[in-house]
Amino acid sequence: MPPHPIPPPTASGATRSTDHPLYWCKYGPAGEPLLLVLHGGPGAHHDYLLPQMLELTAAADGRALLFYDQRGGGKSKTHDQQTITWQTQVGDLAAVIAEFALVDPILVGYSWGGLLALLYASQAAHDASIPAPGPLVLIDPAPISRRYRDQFEREFDRRQKSPEVERLRAELAASNLRERDPDAYRQRNFELSVAGYFADPRSAQDLTPFRVTARVQQSVWEGLGDFDLAADGRLASIRSRALIVHGRQDPIPLASSENAAKILGATLMVLDNCGHVPYVEQPSALFAAIDSFLRDVSRAGAANRVAS
Repeated sequence: MPPHPIPPPTASGATRSTDHPLYWCKYGPAGEPLLLVLHGGPGAHHDYLLPQMLELTAAADGRALLFYDQRGGGKSKTHDQQTITWQTQVGDLAAVIAEFALVDPILVGYSWGGLLALLYASQAAHDASIPAPGPLVLIDPAPISRRYRDQFEREFDRRQKSPEVERLRAELAASNLRERDPDAYRQRNFELSVAGYFADPRSAQDLTPFRVTARVQQSVWEGLGDFDLAADGRLASIRSRALIVHGRQDPIPLASSENAAKILGATLMVLDNCGHVPYVEQPSALFAAIDSFLRDVSRAGAANRVAS
C-alpha cells in the first residue's frame, strides 16, 4: 500500500543563522504555539514522520509544528566533506531555536531526535549561550549509552534475519511486482528493509520512505564514542519536564528509556504491541499520551503565570 499523501506545509524556507542553510517547514495554524519536531537518523530527514505526526496539530487548544532537516540529510544535505558531529547538530538546534525566537520551546524528538533533545538539554544546562529548552517529548528515543546501542544493533539484525521477514521477502520476490509496478515494488522493498523495527513485521506498511546519509550517521555516532548519558551525569543535569513514550517491542531496549525516565523524573508511557514506530503501530495511544502531557504542561504554565 502506498503512503498517504503529505499535504504542503503552511510555510517553508531555509535558515539564515546557520553556516549551512537548513530546510525548515511549518504545519498548522499561524500564531499557534510551535512544537519543534526533531526527526531521527542521524542523517535522515523530517518527512518520513509525515503525514501521521500532523495529528499533533489537531488539538482543540491549538498547536503548530516546526520541522527542519538536520544538517547532512534531506534538503539540508551538504556537498562538502565537513565532519558532522553531535555537537554540530546541537549547535544547529540552538540556532534554529534562536532564529525562530522560541522561548522555552517544547522539543518533540523521535528516535535519534530524542537523543538529540537530551544532548541539547544537557548542553544548555552548562552553557548560558544556548537557549534553554522547555518540556521534552521523547518518542522511542535512541539508546542513551553505547551498551544499549550495541544491544539494539544485535536485536535489529536478528529480526531482519528472522524467518518471518525472510518469508515476506520471498513473497515480494515471487510477486512479479518489480515488473508490474516498479514504484510499488520499491515502496514494499523499503518497508521490508525496516520491518525489524515493528512489533509485527507485517505492520511495516503505509510508510513514507526515507534515505540516510551514511557518512553523517557514521560521523555522529563515532563522535559520541563510548557514551553513557546516565553514568556521565548529563541526564542528571537536565531540569526539563519530560514524557518518554516507548514501544514494548522496540528493538531499542526498554531499559534505556526506563533508566532515562528514572534519572529525569520523567513520565514513562510503555505501549504494548508496539515497536519503534508508534505513530504507525499505535497512533491513538501515542497521540493521546502526548496530548495529555502537553495539556498538563499548559495548565502548569498558566498556573505559574497567575502565581507570579
